[in-house]
Order: sequence, then C-alpha cells, then structure tokens
Amino acid sequence: MAASKIHPVILSGGSGTRLWPLSRQVYPKQLLSLAGERTMLQETADRVSDPDRFAPPMVICNNDHRFIIAEQLRAIEIEPSAIVLEPVGRNTAPAAAVAALNLSARDPEALMMLLPSDHTILKQNAFVAAVDKTVALAEDGALVTFGILPDAPETGYGYIKHGAARGTAKGCYAVEAFLEKPDTAKAQAFLDDGGYFWNSGMFVFKAAKYLEELERLQPEIVAACRAALDGGAEDLSFTRLDADAFGKSPSISIDYAVMEHTSDAAVVAADIGWSDVGSWSALWQIGEQDAAGNVTVGDVVTHDVENSYLRSGKRLVAALGLKDIVVVETDDAVLVADRGKVQDVRAIVDDLKTNGRSEINVHNRVYRPWGYYESIDFGDRFQVKHIAVKPGAQLSLQMHHHRAEHWIVVQGTATVTRGEETVLLHENESTYIPIGVKHRLANPGMIELKLIEVQSGAYLGEDDIVRFEDQYGREGEKP
Repeated sequence: MAASKIHPVILSGGSGTRLWPLSRQVYPKQLLSLAGERTMLQETADRVSDPDRFAPPMVICNNDHRFIIAEQLRAIEIEPSAIVLEPVGRNTAPAAAVAALNLSARDPEALMMLLPSDHTILKQNAFVAAVDKTVALAEDGALVTFGILPDAPETGYGYIKHGAARGTAKGCYAVEAFLEKPDTAKAQAFLDDGGYFWNSGMFVFKAAKYLEELERLQPEIVAACRAALDGGAEDLSFTRLDADAFGKSPSISIDYAVMEHTSDAAVVAADIGWSDVGSWSALWQIGEQDAAGNVTVGDVVTHDVENSYLRSGKRLVAALGLKDIVVVETDDAVLVADRGKVQDVRAIVDDLKTNGRSEINVHNRVYRPWGYYESIDFGDRFQVKHIAVKPGAQLSLQMHHHRAEHWIVVQGTATVTRGEETVLLHENESTYIPIGVKHRLANPGMIELKLIEVQSGAYLGEDDIVRFEDQYGREGEKP
C-alpha cells in the first residue's frame, strides 16, 4: 500500500458522439449505465474509494453536467473533495494543471492520479497492484502512465514503446516513445514485437513534479490555469474557474504537452481488463455473450442472429437472420449498423448536426438538479410532459411569455406557488398556470412527486423561461 494517500482526479468531459444514440452531448457515456448497473462515472469513483489508499476524489467537468455528477456521486455515498467546472474544454493538460495547482497548494507532496471517467476496468485487484507500482515510481520523481497489455492489433489506440526497466518491480519501464494510432499492419508488428503497450490515458505523478515539467514545456498553460483558479469562485458545492483566464490556455493533451518531451516518463504494464469503451463494438467485446456470440440488453428477441449487439431502451427489439450487427433503440432514435463500421457513427452525428437535429444533444428524458422531465407527446401549439421532482426539491420561481401550463399530480404531493397564492395538491388534483404568471413547483413530501404537464401556446421552446429565484444558482442561465 502507498505510504501516502493518492488523490484521484476524475476527468468527466466528452461530447457523446461515438456511442450515439444512447450517448448525447448533454448526457455523454460516462453518465450512463453501459457495462453494469452503475454509471461509468460511478464505477470510476468507486474503483478509487478505498479510504486507506485514496483521498476523496476531485472531479473536473463542464457546467452542464455538474448537478448530474453531484447526484451520481451522492447516490453511491462518495463525497468529492471538489467538483471543478471548466468554462470551456481545453483537453487534458490544462485540466491536470488545475488539479495539480489545487492539490499542491494544500499539500506540496501531493500524489495525484488522473483517471478518465469513461473507461472500464474489469480486474480490480490487478488494478490496485498496478497502482502500487505506479506510486513507487512517482514518489521517485517519475511521471507514470498505465500501459495496457495488448491482445489484438488494435488500430483505435495510441501505443507506448517501453525502454529499459525502471525501479525494482516487475513490469516497470522507462518510456522510449509514444506512437500515434497505427494502421493494421503496424499494429500487428507492435503486437508481434511484444515491447509495446496500448496507451490508457491514466497517469500517476506528484502534482509538483507535473507542474515543474509543464512550467518548463508549456508555461502559458500554468499561467492560464493559475489565473483561472485565482479568479474563480465557489458556487454552492462547485468550484468555477474564471472563464476568460482559462480560455487563454492552449488546448493540448498531457501526452503532447509533457509526456512525449520529459525524460522522466515511465510506464507500468497493466493487465487489468481495461477498455475505453470507444464504440458499440467495444461494448460487444466486454459484454456477456450468449452461445451465438450475441450481447443483448433490455427487451430483445433473436432468431438466427450471430455475433451482434442488440440493446432495447423501452420497446421490444426483434432481430432475424443477422450477423455482426449493432442495433440500439432509444425513445427518439434507432441505430442499425454493421459492427465493423460503428467507428463511423460520428458521421451520422455530423449529418444530424448539420441538419439541426436535436437528437444529438438531449434525450426525451432531460435531467435537472431537481429531478427530470420527459416529453410524451407534442403537436401544433401543445406539448405533454412527464415531470418528476425529488423529495425536498423545487423548481425555480419562473414565468413564461408564450405558454400556459396545466399540472395534474399522479404521485406524491405538490406545493404550487401561482402568483400570490400557494396551494397544496395531492394525487388526482390539478392546477392551471396562465401565461405570464410567476409560478413554482415543489415537492414537500418524502416520496418522488410525479405529474403530467400539458403546455399550450404559440411557442413551447425550453428557452421561454424567466427565472426570478433559484436554489441551484441558475438565474440567467440558458435551459
């Protein structure tokens, strides 16, 4: 076990393209339950939750995901040391710099571990053993990465060529070179050689050591991140970076900024059941396959189907006479693809973006800090939604210029503020909110409040909202 606790830093970015239609821009893959009951973010946080070995994690994410991330960590009883909000994406080197500056200010000897939030690791004991090896190297001044032992000529990963042994533990080496994603022939040559690893994107190093190397190689990143922290502010349980200062940082990865140029890069061989879950094919590979090689999730019926991944969200998915196919069904979209072509899902997403389609951004179910809403039906001048409010939560005090709302309680109890009056509604009771009237919905009960909302009016967009008061600090934010 490490002599001092490791500070996990969980990076939760991403735009939700490679696993569309399940992953969306405002709800990317790390927030989804893809390979188990917990979300990938929850699995990552739980992986480093041993209090004897790890300090509470720091999470770095964007503003749109802050409440979802806080709620998912609360649900597994993990209290983060901080949730830092990036005003704009700047890749991994600046994110790591923000974390390193934060940690080193509290502990000059802080040891940090950088973890993407959207990877799976199936062998926890092997992971912990690899962590201990990285710690020993990092305490000796190395910037250490986990090198995944390859089992196939994978062209979707970068590679690391190891050099001479470093330290006394087996499987620890100096890094000789970082290599870009290869073609198939070169990937096969790397596999045959045996001296190459897949680049996992996970790192362990002393915060001060990383800042020292970054200051030498990319001083403008350190300056921008220091100014972003100094000019930042605490907002509820979140740390907001100064937007102007952080925006001046170059956008660059740790590999390009530091690891490819430092003389202290080290790699630890890690056979830990790792996957970056970069495609639907990857989920098929790590999933529980039946005798025909199929992975099925949800309500799926197959006949004469082989080596396929089939996932149902709500509706029955029936497949007949297929091989090497991916089918993913959600409320508002269905993906059907050749399993060998799923890396090209981005092309579909690009087309949808060009055509202004909302399906790349959000699901029918949209999560908010108070709960969620879900579109049930819509048409000319009307929309029907299902709304769920968590116990003790409340929506903002708000008003709409173009729509009226009719609320019908179907579960729980609602406190409704409507103009100057406040009423208590029980199951099977309803109320009407006219256009232009200030209103608020709250759940004073101990169970989830569920209601049906019927909107009517000339314009029903989510941006027709004026917030007057909000316990979540969202006044002035776009919905």
